[in-house]
Amino acid sequence: MGPGLYIHIPFCHSKCSYCDFYSMPLKHGMEDDYIDALLKEWELRHSELRNPPVTVYIGGGTPSILSDANLSKLLHGIGMNEMADLSEATIEVNPEDVTPARASMWRGLGINRVSMGIQALDDRLLAAIGRRHDSHTAIKAYDTLREAGFGNISLDLMYGLPSQTLEQWHRTLDVMLHRLHPEHLSAYMLSYEHGTRMTAMRDAGKIKPVDDDTVLSMYAMLCDMSRDAGYSHYEISNFALPGCESRHNSSYWDMSPYVGLGPGAHSFDGISIRRSNPWNIKTYIAALSKGITDYEEEQEDAATLHNDLVMVSLRTDRGLALECWPEYAERWMRISQPHIDSGDMALTGGRLAIAERSWPMSDAFISDLLIVM
Repeated sequence: MGPGLYIHIPFCHSKCSYCDFYSMPLKHGMEDDYIDALLKEWELRHSELRNPPVTVYIGGGTPSILSDANLSKLLHGIGMNEMADLSEATIEVNPEDVTPARASMWRGLGINRVSMGIQALDDRLLAAIGRRHDSHTAIKAYDTLREAGFGNISLDLMYGLPSQTLEQWHRTLDVMLHRLHPEHLSAYMLSYEHGTRMTAMRDAGKIKPVDDDTVLSMYAMLCDMSRDAGYSHYEISNFALPGCESRHNSSYWDMSPYVGLGPGAHSFDGISIRRSNPWNIKTYIAALSKGITDYEEEQEDAATLHNDLVMVSLRTDRGLALECWPEYAERWMRISQPHIDSGDMALTGGRLAIAERSWPMSDAFISDLLIVM
């Protein structure tokens, strides 16, 4: 893949109970200052990419919370329409923000892919995790995007939610894969992250997590039903119709260069330098108002780069190419052989990959290959 540009929009209407991303309520007057800061950061940092971006991803947070004027200012300010090789421009949206006028506006700005967070198609589950939409709103929003001409839509789901049953999950997948049939599907196993409201509720005994066997059954159902519906399971949490894999996210997994704008955003030069912005919007805006970039920079050594490569490669169905780092190939094979013998991993065409059935346990296989520093 080619270089990518990620733009973080940290504002949300409200905080979902499971979310540990850097996000906050949108306060009066902050949006204008933030867009100005993003544009200043791009002005100062676009030269970090040796070639213009081939993908742009506007994520969050909730990018669809931005006013039409500010989204237009942002995309024109980064010169998105002047990026000659741009193949994919994605915006993350929430169903409650989708209207015919806004969908048409997004298309007119050059956005050609939408990623929409549905998470569930059961109203009781949606309310329990703090989502502001119901299932009817989600389906209507999807239809609106289609009517606006979007031919590349990605939908997000979650499974293993408190009290979620296999029957509920099957109904959601049936509607998702057959009634809606998006080009791309991201399905995430719920993780109880430190500091989230959901983790606090679990620790207080207010909710009961779904047992591991049920979660694994949900994963198996997801794999089987998506395969039957024509989707390729190309990354642990991602499924796509042929040719519709996320180009932007794939660039992360093949170690392509990218620049991330906004608080908490990360960047990689494609060789060995990683940069990370501060997780504080006030600090971020204040620095850029003075024409200063306030990121931390790390020059990765060979061992860290090795570990990065192993971690991102084994998240994908393509796996880890032995030829990409020949001096480690013998070590990779020696350590992986027991997993290959057990069927948890496979060697195909010179690539080591984790079997689909074993991806939920991928951390164990990946950690075996890492160099301990």
